[in-house]
Amino acid sequence: MSKRTILLIEPDVVLAETYRSILEKKGFRVRHVFGAQDAVVAADEKKPDLVICELQLVSHSGIEFLYEFRSYPDWRQIPIIVLSLVPMAEFKDSMFGLVERLGVVRYLYKPMTGLVELVREVDFVIG
Repeated sequence: MSKRTILLIEPDVVLAETYRSILEKKGFRVRHVFGAQDAVVAADEKKPDLVICELQLVSHSGIEFLYEFRSYPDWRQIPIIVLSLVPMAEFKDSMFGLVERLGVVRYLYKPMTGLVELVREVDFVIG
């Protein structure tokens, strides 16, 4: 069985390497990019089984990226985990509908999410 591929969109190099290391140790293939434009290129090169996305990106907001990502028919069914420094409460009630429409299966707040929980969530979604 081939390894499941995760597209990790994370602008923080240290966090990205930490996430990549732990996920690869658990048997996943991780492709890391820093921003939205690179994520589209990476997904086009190799369709991921899961996307993990920070909402605070440099050139786009993560929400803009999610809308763009979902506009491609081949990517509409790919599950997305948001792993962000932006607390869900900042989006008020609109966030619940937004993440549902955009296929976000989990919303994890970085300061409250440890590596064990991240791996558990990834395993649950695509493991």
